Amino acid sequence: MKINTIVGEVEVRGGFGNEWRVSLDRTTAETGVEEIRIRLEADAPAVLPETTLLWSVPQLDMQTRWTPSCGFNRNIPPDWGGPLSSNLASSAPVMAFLNLKGQNRMTFACSEAMREVKLYGGVCEESNRISCRAVLYSAPEAPVSSCEAVLRFDLRNIFYADAIRDVSVWFASFRDYVPSEAPAAAFEPIYSSWYSYHQNVFDHELERECALARTYGMKGIIVDDGWQTDDNQRGYAFCGDWEISKRRFPDMRAHVARVHAMGMKYIVWYSVPFVGEKSRAYERFAGKYLYSIDRLHTSVLDPRFPEVREYLIGIYETAVKEWDLDGFKLDFIDSFRVNGEDPALKDQYTGRDVKSVPLAVDLLLSETMRRLRALKPEILIEFRQSYIGPAVRKYGNMFRAGDCPADVLANRVRTIDLRLTSGKTAVHSDMLEWNSGDTPEHAALQLLHVLFSVPQISVRLNDIPEDHRRMLHFWLDFFVQHREVLLRGYLKPFHPELNYPIVSAENAEEKVIAVYNFGQYVKIACEKGKRCFVVNATGRSELIVELQTEPRSAELLDTFGRAVQTPVLKAGFARIPVPASGLMVLNF
Repeated sequence: MKINTIVGEVEVRGGFGNEWRVSLDRTTAETGVEEIRIRLEADAPAVLPETTLLWSVPQLDMQTRWTPSCGFNRNIPPDWGGPLSSNLASSAPVMAFLNLKGQNRMTFACSEAMREVKLYGGVCEESNRISCRAVLYSAPEAPVSSCEAVLRFDLRNIFYADAIRDVSVWFASFRDYVPSEAPAAAFEPIYSSWYSYHQNVFDHELERECALARTYGMKGIIVDDGWQTDDNQRGYAFCGDWEISKRRFPDMRAHVARVHAMGMKYIVWYSVPFVGEKSRAYERFAGKYLYSIDRLHTSVLDPRFPEVREYLIGIYETAVKEWDLDGFKLDFIDSFRVNGEDPALKDQYTGRDVKSVPLAVDLLLSETMRRLRALKPEILIEFRQSYIGPAVRKYGNMFRAGDCPADVLANRVRTIDLRLTSGKTAVHSDMLEWNSGDTPEHAALQLLHVLFSVPQISVRLNDIPEDHRRMLHFWLDFFVQHREVLLRGYLKPFHPELNYPIVSAENAEEKVIAVYNFGQYVKIACEKGKRCFVVNATGRSELIVELQTEPRSAELLDTFGRAVQTPVLKAGFARIPVPASGLMVLNF
């Protein structure tokens, strides 16, 4: 079956036989944007057939490719390369082709964000065309009698980030993907115990950190792995019972109350699907696991059992009621998957009220949010890359960059990638750590490279030297003072193929430009009455700028916020000695 579209002919292939009826229709949303709806129907429930949509376009002015999980790999591969795989708990079904000026050439997305989708897009060597495929229903699933999906194409000549953001708006228009509201607390700087303490956490030490963190403007703490076990071996053998370690936290409710009294929110980590082999729950759920992970000494619960879902939700409800928690860091939901043969097949789904794992996860997390919001309407829920797609936005209001300890480049790329697909969901950096023996200018790079996300700090605040403290105070103050433009202004991440060497955000009052690569030429244009902040995150003490309009005044600040110079600047090109990890403030 074929249909003519904005990208040419789209062909549909699949083992439909006489069982399935397939229909296609096309809708023009606006000039340059088109949607193709494919619907499968059967007279009786049956297993969905693997369905592939294929098309190709000439490779005209396309030099790079973007996906939500591309990381540092932004090249256009050959068409025999591997796919972007997405599902409820992994990435998002979006792919964009653009030129080196950052203009969109073809962005496409699939509305199926629950089940597995495989998107392919690469160069056909014989024709210099971009060959694309969207593969649906490739994972075994419970029988259904109908299903539909929409494929959206965008060929508009617009800035690539706008095309990607429009996809996020499109996803949010579907009833199944209405995003969760992010409370104001989700946008506050926060302290995390993970890199600073790992599993070796104790209540009195965390209270000391919270008291210090509050002086820097942090308004919450995430207590990571370790609170539930006396073991420090970094495995998950003791997960599953989720009872507090009395040695570490003798009175959890009183401890949380003391942290609340400091003006701090309290969030606790849970590895949602894991039941460790040394927990009491391990035997209780025998026969109700998807698979085991021997090296981690844990098994993964099967959420298709209603008693599994009720057990997990009950744990979180109890924690809120007994300890007065403000939120949860819900980890490893991407482990909810069939790993090899589905264990449900041998007993014909006995005891399971849902046959699809993704749909069972959706039920689990939707009900979790409903019941937790009944207890605390502004409950905070953090998920980390790569479970950051449109379906997960229903449950989570804080999306964190995937683990990249002390890696400024990875943290920058991941937070900006997240910003493009996350809409109004709060995007957080991976936890920030640095060596206390480093210079404050180098330490500051950890913050500057995640400037357009909410920073999570994970150093022992009592142990860092005084100059690091002054640096941290200045840059966290800067983030809080300019949070409105940094997180809600119009974001322009330039040159994704170069890992975003320049990023800007702008609103009606001010503009912030961060420069990450030394020698990068920066064009600065601002309207009269606007203030512009140019952040030097290059590691060197110089910026090369082209001022398109002459500022009324200029000031250079070092990484502690101290004024070091007030140069007189004219319109045109200039090499300006902006301090390393410092700031140029321009008033127009």
